Amino acid sequence: MGERIAFLESDNQLAALPVTIAEAASGPRYEPGRDLRWLLLRPWVLVSRLTVVLWQLGSLALVLVVQGSSSNARVQEQLGRRILTTLTELGPCFIKVGQALSTRPDLVRRDWLEQLTQLQDNLPAFPHAIALATIERELGAPADELFEQFPDYPVAAASLGQVYKAQLVDGHWVAVKVQRPNLPTILRRDLVIIRLLGVLTAPFLPLNLGFGLGDIIDEFGATLFEEIDYRLEANNAERFADLFARQPEVMVPRVERLLSSEHVLTTQWINGTKLQERQALEARNLDPAALIRTGVIAGLQQLLEFGYFHADPHPGNLFALSGKTGALGHVAYVDFGMMDSISDSDRLTLTGAVVHLINRDFRALAQDFVTLGFLNPKADLEPIIPALEEVLGGALGDNVGSFNFKAITDRFSELMYAYPFRVPARFALIIRAVVSQEGLALRLDPGFKIINVAYPYVARRLLAGDTSDMREKLLEVLFDRDGRLRLERLENLLAVVENDTSNPNLLPVAGAGMKLLLGPEGASLRQRLLLTLVRNDRLHTDDLRALFSLMQRTFSPQKLMGGMLARLAPQAA
Repeated sequence: MGERIAFLESDNQLAALPVTIAEAASGPRYEPGRDLRWLLLRPWVLVSRLTVVLWQLGSLALVLVVQGSSSNARVQEQLGRRILTTLTELGPCFIKVGQALSTRPDLVRRDWLEQLTQLQDNLPAFPHAIALATIERELGAPADELFEQFPDYPVAAASLGQVYKAQLVDGHWVAVKVQRPNLPTILRRDLVIIRLLGVLTAPFLPLNLGFGLGDIIDEFGATLFEEIDYRLEANNAERFADLFARQPEVMVPRVERLLSSEHVLTTQWINGTKLQERQALEARNLDPAALIRTGVIAGLQQLLEFGYFHADPHPGNLFALSGKTGALGHVAYVDFGMMDSISDSDRLTLTGAVVHLINRDFRALAQDFVTLGFLNPKADLEPIIPALEEVLGGALGDNVGSFNFKAITDRFSELMYAYPFRVPARFALIIRAVVSQEGLALRLDPGFKIINVAYPYVARRLLAGDTSDMREKLLEVLFDRDGRLRLERLENLLAVVENDTSNPNLLPVAGAGMKLLLGPEGASLRQRLLLTLVRNDRLHTDDLRALFSLMQRTFSPQKLMGGMLARLAPQAA
């Protein structure tokens, strides 16, 4: 292990560099302009570190070019270890890049992936004496006075800290996370270099990601600096727990506030199994499909319902627990350092974009891209609409279930070259969260299709109309610009819910729909229905009969009873 902890020993030399007054007062912050000037004024640090980074990455790239296409399994395993070693030696920023790649089995070879997963919590630990000194400095007393039992070694070491399993005086077990030394200076130095290399090499990348790449790196850097303030992480954990307080399928560990500070965080210990290998889950009689469903639905709730999401859902941060709630497995989230929010308007637009995509309304989808900032408001959409249909329509195929983000990323770069697309900085973490979530699911089930879970979730929310935003979006989906009912859209929504094998019970949908239609919140819906059925001073009975026929077919007593029995069957088992 001596070779792999080289970055720790060399980075300790940075401790002598001065800390700014702003950092001492309110904690370190990422400011790209200031940090660039800071490093340029220390050319000995810049040149020495840049030399190491270029040598390590250049050597790795050369080996991958020469041996990457080999069909020899042993060679590929060695390459995976080489990637792991290189990223580990380069330190926390590069480890974070590797962590993101470790969730993408569709982008990274499986034999490399096995090595990259070790970057999540299987990194070299820093000296135990430093951890004990940090605890005493931060919490005001030695560890052996604060805890009934405190071990001599951590149970896991990650990029930013290491975790100990300790016991409180009252007998409860807790996870004590202690931050690595000198992190602010190390991160600042490497982020400046990563940004310089990223901006300089962007024009030569195989994908057209040059536009806005600096903004994306800045977003990553700002989030990384928030992640090293454990006081913010404690706040995040408690806010996240409140959002899922009424959902037994999602657990969040309790924060021990009296034993937490800026660089030490103590939380309830989670006894669970990492969402990493299907065989390990099945060996413990856990259902991978049910766990995937919970993870994806919880992720959709965070993005489209709560507007507050966990931006780093890699396998090391999600644990499978025993038990099920209906078709949903029980999952625990940990590590709330990388969190972000999404605005109400973006949430609503994303919800509509899912519906527009599945309904193949590419004109509306192009407008969604404008609203979200992926396209300039002044851009001419006419040539873009058929291009979207060709690329995304082809990704959808004849079956909605064939859609996944791998299909999009394989072809979307074509649009980036030919049309004025860009990635808004505020979506960097959202994209990371979504691809990480899908990558985790694909790791457990290579045939998983995220849209098979996402669309039923969106359809149920639309049909329930439980918020003013959802009611507004439902009206937009069901009625065209002339106010006419698009019955095929309603039929499509109902069919998606009906064909959702994980939750075939239509009774809640029927109840929520009737409550909306007859209640005070349904006034706009009733008015729209009346206007579309009575046009040109005459009653259009064909539309009315078609609507009643659809309701009869969908909500027949046999179907409602069948859904109830299907829902009860897993619980009875």
